[in-house]
Amino acid sequence: MNIAIVGASGAVGQEFLRVLSERPFPVTSLRLFGSERSAGRTCTFRGKEITIELLTEEQPDAFKGVDIAFVSAGASTSKRYAGLITRHGALMIDNSSAFRMDDDVPLVVPEVNGADAFDTPRNIIANPNCTTIQMVVALKPVNDLSTIRRVHVATYQAASGAGASAMDELAQQHRAIATGGDIKVEKFAHQLAFNVIPHVDVFQDNGYTKEEMKMYNETRKIMHSPDIRVSATCVRVPVMRAHSESVWVETERPLDIAAVRDAFINAEGVVYVDDPASNVYPMPLDAADKDPVFVGRLRGDIADDCGITFWIVADQIRKGAALNAVQIAEYMIANGWRGNV
Repeated sequence: MNIAIVGASGAVGQEFLRVLSERPFPVTSLRLFGSERSAGRTCTFRGKEITIELLTEEQPDAFKGVDIAFVSAGASTSKRYAGLITRHGALMIDNSSAFRMDDDVPLVVPEVNGADAFDTPRNIIANPNCTTIQMVVALKPVNDLSTIRRVHVATYQAASGAGASAMDELAQQHRAIATGGDIKVEKFAHQLAFNVIPHVDVFQDNGYTKEEMKMYNETRKIMHSPDIRVSATCVRVPVMRAHSESVWVETERPLDIAAVRDAFINAEGVVYVDDPASNVYPMPLDAADKDPVFVGRLRGDIADDCGITFWIVADQIRKGAALNAVQIAEYMIANGWRGNV
């Protein structure tokens, strides 16, 4: 496959390079694109130095011969350059929110709805929001046992969700607190170090944030469940790069906890970590730089006979972004897709 990465110098772009280098992904050639700020820099991939090219509309054939373009440069950039990227048949797997809810763009998590990736009239596949990705991976085995009616979720989101500069800001705040220096607050509404902020993305007219509404809308689309109700509260916490979520699920019929446990143990993309007596459960510190969605703290909901509740953790930059996009391409290749031939 001839691959391109757009937004190569960002946190997710760098993670794309790591994921592709670590996995047996068939990369014949690799081109990197970025803004004026990053153009000219070099990145190492599988022992070779590759120079980041300037992404510009003045090169209409820039993506000619590219099979897959992994794009993570923000929604405005994705919208602006989608036509250029797909003009000659390249498949654009986009990590922004630009196309997620478009009817003619599939929104894909391979463990849940991988087959949707083959319906791409615009040659665009959308990568879901990070919080949605890890949640639906865990919801799938439950939904296979009994249809899910409602989901209540509280997220505990790492600084990485706001980009590399946000991670740097969190580290700077901790250093400043330790040394008595000035604390910089730019990426978040408030100081994140030694704090939690119940505010991720922009507030909407209904009182929910845009991030919370993403979880509502994207879950329904990915799971092909227009009747499922999802209510989220998204919170930023002083963790570097793995998101955690506390999930309450109501199903159509009561479920045996042992059956749910077995479903998690056998689910694709899930690692079940649950031994409370030994203080063993998923934590963001342990999930950082790991591929799976970790599930634990499973129990029946004592407030709902048809309810269960559990705790999930996943690396936001990996499974929540770059890895999921690469897994989409891997799923397609494994199921017969041969690229831009």
